[in-house]
Amino acid sequence: MIQFLIKRFIANHDHVSDPRVREAYGVLSGVLGIICNIFLFVLKLVVGLVINSIAVLSDAFNNLTDLSSSVIVIVGAKLSNRPPDHEHPHGHGRYEYVGALVMAVIIVFVGLQLMRSSLGKIIRPETVQATTITLALLVISVIVKLWMYNYNRQISRLINSGVNRAAAVDSLNDAFATSSVVVGLIVGRFVPVPVDGIMGLLISCMIIYTGFITGKPAVSLLLGPGPNPELVAGINAILQASKTVLSTHDLRLHDYGPGRTVGSIHVVVRADAHVGEIHDEIDRLERQIQTELGINMVIHTDPEEQVYDQET
Repeated sequence: MIQFLIKRFIANHDHVSDPRVREAYGVLSGVLGIICNIFLFVLKLVVGLVINSIAVLSDAFNNLTDLSSSVIVIVGAKLSNRPPDHEHPHGHGRYEYVGALVMAVIIVFVGLQLMRSSLGKIIRPETVQATTITLALLVISVIVKLWMYNYNRQISRLINSGVNRAAAVDSLNDAFATSSVVVGLIVGRFVPVPVDGIMGLLISCMIIYTGFITGKPAVSLLLGPGPNPELVAGINAILQASKTVLSTHDLRLHDYGPGRTVGSIHVVVRADAHVGEIHDEIDRLERQIQTELGINMVIHTDPEEQVYDQET
């Protein structure tokens, strides 16, 4: 179904390097997330109130945080696609990382609130009456979350989106959480322990953990991690294939958002090489790196003798 929706609502959907296409993917995934999470929140809220289950209510409010996350996906896609300006010459791509971090904070906050409610249910347990119909409704919600996991995973792979990757992980966790609620409601019929409160506590812990693993990559990208080894290998492979380049050093890569990597590197060339030939070859290498790896690379040349003098 997601392929049909992509073809239906995203023009030039194959051009994933185009910022406007990336934005369209983000908006589509966000709108789908809003629709699905509103449906799941209302469904679980009604079920939780009817059967008086803190685990189901916790799961419902978890979907409410997912709803806000879907809004953040849309806002992040819009903001990250803004063109460069005087204050941000490399564009606004890091808004996507900020969006993922905001999602993580919201998830952790809701998890802490649900943990408090679940502990109250364990200390003062209440009777939970689950019917076959309510259990069937929860199973439907599991199926919806698995579909959400699938489409977010596909979109994250297509456009290399950290926000969609986080949304996919969160959807899969939600599917497991709701499945555990169903199992807890069934088991609770036969044992005298407060299974409902315990399941709510486990879900809240899982929500908090999800918040941390969602926020960790975003924090790392905002702080500036080391260069991706695959990108480094790709750059070196292109440069080493050139007969003009003898060696390389001082590679620097800066990530300003998906598809917005800027870099610089020094290459050693023969001291007796013709300046015009070197210039043409460096231009060709910069274009090749841009085309094949998507990196706006600036290559600085060092004559071989100059490098030798510096080392000695």
